[in-house]
Amino acid sequence: MRVLHTMIRVGDLERSIRFYTDVLGMKLLRQKEYPDGKFTLAFVGYGPETEHAVIELTHNWGTDRYDLGNGFGHIALEVDDAYTACEQIKARGGRVTREAGPMKHGSTVIAFIEDPDGYKIELIQRGSRA
Repeated sequence: MRVLHTMIRVGDLERSIRFYTDVLGMKLLRQKEYPDGKFTLAFVGYGPETEHAVIELTHNWGTDRYDLGNGFGHIALEVDDAYTACEQIKARGGRVTREAGPMKHGSTVIAFIEDPDGYKIELIQRGSRA
């Protein structure tokens, strides 16, 4: 078994695709409309689905906003340098909600950003996990 994808619902599919591709550097791997169900799926990631876990962006037509609730935590991405990643993300128009630095009660260097729909994304600096 392996993790295939994580699905999140998005209010504006094109805006979300731009964020994940332009700001985070992922690739749009595939996209398909389902007219009978009135939804579109787009899969983004850093490599082919046959080898990497990806994110499924689900857009239900006619819904432009979701209540994120309190059950979902975050998506985590490993980065070479969390400090540099934050600066690059801000330069590309992304929102950093917690600047890079050691986590509270530990030494792992982390940062948090937010996608256009408010989903939290944690950046974990490679080699800093204790």
